[in-house]
Amino acid sequence: MDKLAYGVGAVDFQARIDYARLRAERLARAQAALKEAGLAAALLTRTENIRYTTALRGPFFAPQLRYVLLFAEHDPVVYELGDILEGQKRHATWIKPENWRFAYCWLNGIAGPDAIRAEAKRFADAIVRDLKEHGCYGEKLGTDGLDEAGRQALLEAGVQLAPAMPALLKARSIKTPDEVACIRLAIAIANRGYARLCEVLRPGLRERDVGGAVYEAMMQAGAEVVSGGVRSGPNTFEVYHIGNTDRMIEVGDLLYLNTCSTTFNGYRVCIYRSFIVGRRPNARERDWYARCRDRVYAVISEIRPGATTADAAKHFLPASTWGYEAEQRLLVAEVGHGIGMTYEEPVISRVFSFEHPQPFEPGQVIAVEAREGEPGYGGVRLEEMVLVTETGHEILTTWPADQLVQVGHIVD
Repeated sequence: MDKLAYGVGAVDFQARIDYARLRAERLARAQAALKEAGLAAALLTRTENIRYTTALRGPFFAPQLRYVLLFAEHDPVVYELGDILEGQKRHATWIKPENWRFAYCWLNGIAGPDAIRAEAKRFADAIVRDLKEHGCYGEKLGTDGLDEAGRQALLEAGVQLAPAMPALLKARSIKTPDEVACIRLAIAIANRGYARLCEVLRPGLRERDVGGAVYEAMMQAGAEVVSGGVRSGPNTFEVYHIGNTDRMIEVGDLLYLNTCSTTFNGYRVCIYRSFIVGRRPNARERDWYARCRDRVYAVISEIRPGATTADAAKHFLPASTWGYEAEQRLLVAEVGHGIGMTYEEPVISRVFSFEHPQPFEPGQVIAVEAREGEPGYGGVRLEEMVLVTETGHEILTTWPADQLVQVGHIVD
């Protein structure tokens, strides 16, 4: 396991993350993926695709607030939200001055149907002008999530549309060394959150009291965005995807903290760790955790070049184990998934992997998670992040996961 030898900042005395190289290599991967897919250009509206191809970070509170016209053979053209355009020009000097535009957006339709059609036409006309200027009008234009008004306006302007997400997902699946370094730092930041939980958690605090302290610690450590949450007591099984509530944590509670979607420079972690409050775990709780951990590590044991997601998915238990009627009930509970700027390829799942296996490739980062417990009582959950290497895999997550961790004042 490679240990981090540096911090989150930039310095002149160490070779750290090379952000210029990071931007250039990501753009080159995306452009190569477009070429392979037969796309001369793609209109990118999803925030993770904008970040991946241009390194631009910006607001999102309405669809298509900002977008990028990515060309396979030319530099990208950025359509930025108008009131941050000048600031972006000042800071993002790697975007050529002639490639900045202001964006057209209909704010999710709040101006009414006539206004939508008028603004969508302006939007389409601007895209057509850039396509013609770059010699791409008449060829297929990829899209990654354009709404119906935008699609209709482009079709009426004579633009042929095609899916762009498969190409972008393929590009993003394999991480460059600088991307892996960003993920390592994101994990280190998440560890600060787990350390803070162990410092502050006491019976009588609310989930949100502990979650707030965790968020503060991760932000202080250098997180770009903090996310995740504390879930306790009966809300730990079955999985309850709402955390940091006002529930008061009690002695004897099972509890877990996920730091999922906490980011460093756009790269997310997906990590779960489980705890028990104020006492030592009993035999049943230890058994749950042992089974959960064994399953996660059995899946991880299959991750290597030359193997597929079908090899790994066989270690997940069928949904019928818990009385569920279909594997889809465990879609995000018993799963391995690529992780980078969002969920990415590949996926390890009994829903998909047996009939549609995906190969493991060096450079993929995969999060593997499972859970055990009893409804009404509570349960445990564990998630590890894994890098596929040339010869096998490396577990990137470093917070201890050998056993259920005791927190708070321990009552014998």
